[in-house]
Amino acid sequence: MKEILPTNALQRYSPHQSTISRCLSDDPRVGKLYAVRKLIIEDRHVTYREIEAFLKISKTSIIKKVHEELGVRKLVSQQKAARVNWCQKTLDRFNSGNSKNIYCYEPENKRQSAVWVFQGEEKPTKVIRSRSVSKKMVATFQITVTADWYTTICLPKVITELRKIDPERRITLHQDNASSHTAQKTRQYLTEENVELLDHPPYSPDLSPNDFFTFPKIKNRLHGQRFQSPEEAVDGFKYAVLHLPANEWNKCFENWFERMQMCINLRGEYFEKQ
Repeated sequence: MKEILPTNALQRYSPHQSTISRCLSDDPRVGKLYAVRKLIIEDRHVTYREIEAFLKISKTSIIKKVHEELGVRKLVSQQKAARVNWCQKTLDRFNSGNSKNIYCYEPENKRQSAVWVFQGEEKPTKVIRSRSVSKKMVATFQITVTADWYTTICLPKVITELRKIDPERRITLHQDNASSHTAQKTRQYLTEENVELLDHPPYSPDLSPNDFFTFPKIKNRLHGQRFQSPEEAVDGFKYAVLHLPANEWNKCFENWFERMQMCINLRGEYFEKQ
Protein backbone atom coordinates (compact mmCIF):
# COMPACT_ATOMS: atom_id res chain seq x y z
CA MET A 1 0.00 0.00 0.00
CA LYS A 2 1.28 3.41 -0.89
CA GLU A 3 2.29 5.63 2.02
CA ILE A 4 -0.31 8.35 2.56
CA LEU A 5 0.40 11.78 3.96
CA PRO A 6 -2.42 13.60 5.77
CA THR A 7 -4.20 16.33 3.85
CA ASN A 8 -2.72 19.15 5.92
CA ALA A 9 0.78 17.75 5.44
CA LEU A 10 0.32 17.65 1.66
CA GLN A 11 -0.91 21.24 1.71
CA ARG A 12 2.16 22.34 3.70
CA TYR A 13 4.67 20.66 1.41
CA SER A 14 3.06 20.94 -2.05
CA PRO A 15 4.15 24.58 -2.73
CA HIS A 16 7.78 23.46 -2.35
CA GLN A 17 7.46 20.25 -4.37
CA SER A 18 8.97 21.69 -7.56
CA THR A 19 11.96 23.21 -5.74
CA ILE A 20 12.68 19.98 -3.90
CA SER A 21 12.21 17.87 -7.04
CA ARG A 22 14.73 19.98 -8.99
CA CYS A 23 17.33 19.54 -6.27
CA LEU A 24 16.78 15.79 -6.13
CA SER A 25 17.20 15.46 -9.89
CA ASP A 26 20.30 17.70 -10.10
CA ASP A 27 22.35 15.88 -7.45
CA PRO A 28 20.42 13.22 -5.49
CA ARG A 29 22.80 13.09 -2.51
CA VAL A 30 23.08 16.87 -2.03
CA GLY A 31 19.46 17.33 -3.07
CA LYS A 32 18.12 15.01 -0.40
CA LEU A 33 20.04 16.85 2.30
CA TYR A 34 18.60 20.15 1.04
CA ALA A 35 15.12 18.62 0.85
CA VAL A 36 15.29 17.40 4.46
CA ARG A 37 16.46 20.83 5.60
CA LYS A 38 13.67 22.50 3.61
CA LEU A 39 10.98 20.35 5.20
CA ILE A 40 12.31 21.05 8.69
CA ILE A 41 12.42 24.80 8.05
CA GLU A 42 8.85 24.79 6.72
CA ASP A 43 7.52 22.66 9.60
CA ARG A 44 9.58 22.43 12.78
CA HIS A 45 7.31 19.57 13.95
CA VAL A 46 7.83 17.36 10.90
CA THR A 47 8.32 13.72 11.90
CA TYR A 48 10.73 11.07 10.64
CA ARG A 49 7.81 9.20 9.11
CA GLU A 50 6.53 12.24 7.22
CA ILE A 51 10.00 12.90 5.78
CA GLU A 52 10.33 9.23 4.87
CA ALA A 53 6.96 9.19 3.08
CA PHE A 54 7.52 12.48 1.26
CA LEU A 55 11.14 12.00 0.11
CA LYS A 56 11.15 8.19 -0.21
CA ILE A 57 14.36 7.74 1.80
CA SER A 58 15.00 5.36 4.69
CA LYS A 59 14.70 6.32 8.35
CA THR A 60 18.38 5.47 8.83
CA SER A 61 19.33 8.01 6.13
CA ILE A 62 17.00 10.60 7.64
CA ILE A 63 18.52 10.22 11.12
CA LYS A 64 22.03 10.58 9.67
CA LYS A 65 21.15 13.69 7.67
CA VAL A 66 19.21 15.34 10.50
CA HIS A 67 21.56 14.66 13.40
CA GLU A 68 24.99 14.30 11.78
CA GLU A 69 25.00 16.35 8.58
CA LEU A 70 22.57 19.12 9.55
CA GLY A 71 23.34 19.07 13.27
CA VAL A 72 19.67 19.41 14.21
CA ARG A 73 18.30 18.32 17.56
CA LYS A 74 14.93 17.99 19.27
CA LEU A 75 13.98 20.15 22.25
CA VAL A 76 12.91 17.25 24.45
CA SER A 77 14.47 15.21 27.25
CA GLN A 78 16.21 12.61 25.15
CA GLN A 79 19.56 12.51 26.87
CA LYS A 80 21.63 9.43 26.24
CA ALA A 81 21.67 8.63 29.95
CA ALA A 82 17.88 8.42 30.03
CA ARG A 83 17.90 5.89 27.18
CA VAL A 84 20.57 3.79 28.87
CA ASN A 85 18.80 3.87 32.24
CA TRP A 86 15.51 2.84 30.66
CA CYS A 87 17.12 -0.06 28.79
CA GLN A 88 18.90 -1.30 31.90
CA LYS A 89 15.74 -1.05 33.99
CA THR A 90 13.62 -2.83 31.39
CA LEU A 91 16.11 -5.62 30.77
CA ASP A 92 16.48 -6.20 34.52
CA ARG A 93 12.73 -6.32 34.84
CA PHE A 94 12.23 -9.05 32.25
CA ASN A 95 15.33 -11.00 33.17
CA SER A 96 14.14 -11.35 36.75
CA GLY A 97 12.12 -14.47 35.97
CA ASN A 98 8.66 -12.91 36.33
CA SER A 99 6.37 -14.30 33.64
CA LYS A 100 4.03 -11.65 32.31
CA ASN A 101 2.12 -10.78 29.18
CA ILE A 102 3.42 -7.53 27.79
CA TYR A 103 1.45 -5.72 25.12
CA CYS A 104 2.63 -2.80 23.05
CA TYR A 105 0.11 -0.16 22.08
CA GLU A 106 1.55 3.03 20.71
CA PRO A 107 -0.84 4.92 18.41
CA GLU A 108 1.06 7.62 16.60
CA ASN A 109 -0.02 11.18 17.15
CA LYS A 110 1.46 14.68 17.26
CA ARG A 111 4.78 14.75 19.14
CA GLN A 112 3.87 16.92 22.12
CA SER A 113 5.19 20.44 21.39
CA ALA A 114 8.76 19.60 20.35
CA VAL A 115 10.35 21.42 17.41
CA TRP A 116 13.53 21.04 15.39
CA VAL A 117 16.23 23.63 16.14
CA PHE A 118 19.41 24.23 14.15
CA GLN A 119 22.71 24.97 15.86
CA GLY A 120 22.94 28.58 17.03
CA GLU A 121 19.18 29.15 17.10
CA GLU A 122 17.35 30.23 20.24
CA LYS A 123 14.68 28.04 21.78
CA PRO A 124 11.11 29.05 20.92
CA THR A 125 8.89 29.71 23.92
CA LYS A 126 5.89 27.63 22.89
CA VAL A 127 4.54 26.25 19.66
CA ILE A 128 1.03 25.03 18.93
CA ARG A 129 0.66 22.50 16.16
CA SER A 130 -2.34 22.44 13.86
CA ARG A 131 -4.56 19.38 14.01
CA SER A 132 -4.88 16.95 11.14
CA VAL A 133 -8.18 17.21 9.28
CA SER A 134 -7.74 14.11 7.14
CA LYS A 135 -10.47 11.50 7.41
CA LYS A 136 -11.17 7.99 6.16
CA MET A 137 -7.62 7.00 5.39
CA VAL A 138 -5.09 4.54 6.71
CA ALA A 139 -2.28 6.54 8.27
CA THR A 140 0.16 5.72 11.04
CA PHE A 141 0.89 9.28 12.07
CA GLN A 142 -0.80 12.64 12.66
CA ILE A 143 -3.78 11.07 14.42
CA THR A 144 -5.19 13.13 17.25
CA VAL A 145 -5.88 10.84 20.20
CA THR A 146 -7.64 12.23 23.27
CA ALA A 147 -7.75 10.74 26.75
CA ASP A 148 -11.54 10.40 26.42
CA TRP A 149 -11.27 8.31 23.25
CA TYR A 150 -8.35 6.34 24.67
CA THR A 151 -10.12 5.37 27.90
CA THR A 152 -13.68 4.89 26.62
CA ILE A 153 -13.17 3.30 23.20
CA CYS A 154 -9.63 2.08 22.59
CA LEU A 155 -8.33 0.64 25.86
CA PRO A 156 -11.60 -1.07 26.93
CA LYS A 157 -11.65 -3.04 23.67
CA VAL A 158 -7.99 -4.01 23.98
CA ILE A 159 -8.20 -5.04 27.64
CA THR A 160 -11.44 -6.98 27.13
CA GLU A 161 -9.92 -9.02 24.30
CA LEU A 162 -6.75 -9.74 26.26
CA ARG A 163 -8.67 -10.97 29.28
CA LYS A 164 -10.66 -13.33 27.10
CA ILE A 165 -7.36 -15.06 26.35
CA ASP A 166 -6.19 -15.36 29.96
CA PRO A 167 -8.24 -13.65 32.70
CA GLU A 168 -5.68 -14.44 35.41
CA ARG A 169 -2.60 -12.95 33.77
CA ARG A 170 -1.52 -9.46 34.71
CA ILE A 171 -1.30 -7.06 31.77
CA THR A 172 1.69 -4.78 31.28
CA LEU A 173 1.06 -2.00 28.77
CA HIS A 174 3.89 -0.34 26.85
CA GLN A 175 3.10 3.07 25.37
CA ASP A 176 4.81 6.33 24.54
CA ASN A 177 4.57 9.71 26.31
CA ALA A 178 1.71 11.22 24.33
CA SER A 179 -0.60 13.48 26.30
CA SER A 180 -3.50 11.04 26.01
CA HIS A 181 -1.33 8.34 27.59
CA THR A 182 -0.01 10.41 30.47
CA ALA A 183 -3.32 12.12 31.28
CA GLN A 184 -4.67 11.64 34.80
CA LYS A 185 -7.84 10.13 33.35
CA THR A 186 -5.81 7.47 31.54
CA ARG A 187 -3.69 6.63 34.57
CA GLN A 188 -6.74 6.36 36.77
CA TYR A 189 -8.47 4.07 34.28
CA LEU A 190 -5.46 1.75 34.03
CA THR A 191 -5.13 1.63 37.81
CA GLU A 192 -8.79 0.65 38.15
CA GLU A 193 -8.29 -2.06 35.52
CA ASN A 194 -5.16 -3.32 37.31
CA VAL A 195 -2.98 -2.72 34.24
CA GLU A 196 0.70 -2.08 34.86
CA LEU A 197 2.44 0.62 32.79
CA LEU A 198 5.83 0.28 31.14
CA ASP A 199 7.13 3.71 30.16
CA HIS A 200 9.20 4.57 27.07
CA PRO A 201 12.20 6.93 26.71
CA PRO A 202 11.30 10.10 24.76
CA TYR A 203 12.06 10.17 21.04
CA SER A 204 13.51 6.69 20.78
CA PRO A 205 12.01 5.14 17.63
CA ASP A 206 14.88 2.66 17.52
CA LEU A 207 13.52 1.19 20.77
CA SER A 208 9.85 1.18 19.75
CA PRO A 209 8.48 -2.17 18.48
CA ASN A 210 5.90 -0.34 16.38
CA ASP A 211 8.58 1.70 14.63
CA PHE A 212 11.14 -1.02 13.95
CA PHE A 213 8.73 -3.96 13.51
CA THR A 214 4.96 -3.49 13.26
CA PHE A 215 4.68 -0.60 10.80
CA PRO A 216 7.45 -1.78 8.42
CA LYS A 217 6.16 -5.37 8.53
CA ILE A 218 2.56 -4.39 7.74
CA LYS A 219 3.67 -1.94 5.07
CA ASN A 220 5.60 -4.71 3.30
CA ARG A 221 2.64 -7.08 3.50
CA LEU A 222 0.31 -4.50 1.94
CA HIS A 223 2.79 -3.38 -0.71
CA GLY A 224 1.30 -3.61 -4.20
CA GLN A 225 -2.27 -4.19 -3.04
CA ARG A 226 -5.04 -1.97 -4.38
CA PHE A 227 -8.10 -1.08 -2.36
CA GLN A 228 -11.38 0.18 -3.76
CA SER A 229 -12.38 2.19 -0.68
CA PRO A 230 -10.95 3.55 2.59
CA GLU A 231 -12.95 0.93 4.49
CA GLU A 232 -11.39 -1.84 2.41
CA ALA A 233 -7.93 -0.42 3.13
CA VAL A 234 -8.66 -0.43 6.88
CA ASP A 235 -9.85 -4.04 6.67
CA GLY A 236 -6.66 -4.95 4.81
CA PHE A 237 -4.58 -3.31 7.51
CA LYS A 238 -6.42 -5.16 10.29
CA TYR A 239 -6.13 -8.48 8.46
CA ALA A 240 -2.38 -8.05 8.00
CA VAL A 241 -1.88 -7.32 11.72
CA LEU A 242 -4.07 -10.19 12.94
CA HIS A 243 -2.46 -12.74 10.62
CA LEU A 244 1.17 -12.13 11.48
CA PRO A 245 2.57 -15.53 12.56
CA ALA A 246 3.39 -16.05 16.23
CA ASN A 247 7.05 -16.63 15.42
CA GLU A 248 7.22 -13.14 13.90
CA TRP A 249 6.02 -11.60 17.15
CA ASN A 250 8.59 -13.69 19.03
CA LYS A 251 11.30 -12.29 16.77
CA CYS A 252 9.97 -8.79 17.46
CA PHE A 253 10.47 -9.11 21.21
CA GLU A 254 13.82 -10.85 20.84
CA ASN A 255 14.94 -7.97 18.64
CA TRP A 256 13.56 -5.49 21.16
CA PHE A 257 15.73 -6.85 23.97
CA GLU A 258 18.75 -7.01 21.65
CA ARG A 259 18.19 -3.34 20.79
CA MET A 260 18.10 -2.41 24.48
CA GLN A 261 21.44 -4.10 25.03
CA MET A 262 22.87 -2.40 21.94
CA CYS A 263 21.70 0.98 23.24
CA ILE A 264 23.48 0.30 26.54
CA ASN A 265 26.65 -0.79 24.74
CA LEU A 266 26.63 2.41 22.66
CA ARG A 267 25.94 4.57 25.74
CA GLY A 268 22.61 5.80 24.49
CA GLU A 269 23.57 6.64 20.91
CA TYR A 270 21.05 6.11 18.13
CA PHE A 271 22.34 2.75 17.02
CA GLU A 272 20.38 2.83 13.73
CA LYS A 273 23.17 5.12 12.53
CA GLN A 274 25.95 2.64 13.27
